Amino acid sequence: MTDLNHVVLIGRLTKDLGTDERSFGYIANGQARANVSIAVNRSKKTGDQWGDEVNYFDVTIWGKTAENLKPYLTKGKQIAVDGYLKQDRWEKDGQKMSKVTIVANNVQLLGGRNDGAPASSGAPKFQPNTASSGEGFSGGYQSESFGETGSDFPEDIPF
Repeated sequence: MTDLNHVVLIGRLTKDLGTDERSFGYIANGQARANVSIAVNRSKKTGDQWGDEVNYFDVTIWGKTAENLKPYLTKGKQIAVDGYLKQDRWEKDGQKMSKVTIVANNVQLLGGRNDGAPASSGAPKFQPNTASSGEGFSGGYQSESFGETGSDFPEDIPF
């Protein structure tokens, strides 16, 4: 019987991804690996005062998820991580060492558009075309015209 090992955290990245070779790279089989650290704040009451308690967690993101998120994982960006705990054990100078990390199954970007995101994220930006016709989008995209301007839309919707 398998036990339960599931973690869901929401926190903010402590540094930009890719600032050193240990944070982003490819393993021997060509699979991408991203190592990030997130800070998770928790409210804690001490006496009559409420304060924040910060915990730091290391997260490993694998494969296409790591590659796709690389430009967006910047310091301060809020992310949600869904994954499991993994313990690594080794021996160094006769001392037994251990480290627990979170292996992400799913990562979601949270927060606003400029919340920790780079200034030019490369995400497409669609602006209304300022041409005299008033139709379409900039960048060569044209909207299809379906009838009039919408002023003749009936007030009664049949559902």
